[in-house]
Amino acid sequence: MAGKKSAGNYDLETSLSHLLRRAQQFAYDQFVQQMGDGAITPRQFIVLFAVNEEEGLSQTDLVNRTGIDRSTLADMISRMIKNGLLARKRTAEDARANAVRLTAAGRRALTGTLPRAVAAERALLELLPKTAQADLMRGLSHLASAIGSAKEADKPVRGRTPRRAAGAARKRPAARRVAKRKAS
Repeated sequence: MAGKKSAGNYDLETSLSHLLRRAQQFAYDQFVQQMGDGAITPRQFIVLFAVNEEEGLSQTDLVNRTGIDRSTLADMISRMIKNGLLARKRTAEDARANAVRLTAAGRRALTGTLPRAVAAERALLELLPKTAQADLMRGLSHLASAIGSAKEADKPVRGRTPRRAAGAARKRPAARRVAKRKAS
């Protein structure tokens, strides 16, 4: 077997993003193994759980609660409505917002999968000693909270370029087209 090549300061064995991805993949595999084929996905479970905790959440509230990006969540909710797990209607407070609720089938799906989801989480945590389990959960909770605060404040995370205003990104190409027309 060939020796390791040096890549500067980056190492897969100590890369936070890589290690989190590997842990997430194992967690996903445990969930699927517990649920069996054709069952709901981990993300669908999280959405059902969040809606069950507070009926009538808007899709924006669900984005904030679950961490699932807006467009992915909108697609998921549409599919879950087609599958009879969720229902939605416009809110009285804001005619542009949708309130999401569980259907009877969604409630049954959540009730049926909850013990298996807990078992999948337990299988993952049990790979670690008890003291490391508590440390991991505490550290991940702190990280999730910090990420939420950073998103809420819309401040750039170190190493990330701040987002441009939506209008600025669209105006620049139009200005170039005008300049090209004038040059012609």
